[in-house]
Amino acid sequence: MNPVPTIRPYRPADRAAVAEVCVRTADLGGDSRALYPDEELMPTLFAAPYCHLEPGLAFVLDDGSGRAVGYVVGTGDTADFAARFRGTWIPRVAHRYPEPTTPPRTPGEVMVGLLHTPERMILPELAAYPAHLHIDLLPDFQRRGHGRALMNTFLAALHDRGVRAVHLGMVTANKPARAFYDRLGFHEIPVDDPGPLTYLGRPTAVAET
Repeated sequence: MNPVPTIRPYRPADRAAVAEVCVRTADLGGDSRALYPDEELMPTLFAAPYCHLEPGLAFVLDDGSGRAVGYVVGTGDTADFAARFRGTWIPRVAHRYPEPTTPPRTPGEVMVGLLHTPERMILPELAAYPAHLHIDLLPDFQRRGHGRALMNTFLAALHDRGVRAVHLGMVTANKPARAFYDRLGFHEIPVDDPGPLTYLGRPTAVAET
């Protein structure tokens, strides 16, 4: 019998697998190793801090053998998370990624700059959507309903906490991701000078099916 993928809470033993999923999806949904050769960098920004600071809102897709092949992570309070990112997370990783003192010259250096500016997460246009999230799945597990199931699990957890709305920032050029979020009921949130990102939001309540 083939293993059945299931969604479960994140466990510390999932750290390496979650990092691998992040790396293999961090370049417009594809493998990012050519763009960011340091395979710890992207997980250090977009996966590991959530698992460390908000483990109760971290869920993985288990392939049925115990291996995480997808995840959704996030926070119910972006402003509070940004403060804890600065106060707790950056001191844990600054020895490996010190704060830049010169303008960035590579994509990796751009990301290190983002690591040291968590306040970038706080935008006035997003105040009505206090939660935010990141979701990623390995290619073999995409387009099979697992992304929707992960999202619904995360939305339900937020709703249970009394958080009414959530947002995310996605690279505008990632058209397949935009189609996925549109199908899940996300709508665009206008933001002044969003750069390469599009911001999307939706209520946390999940319609009955």
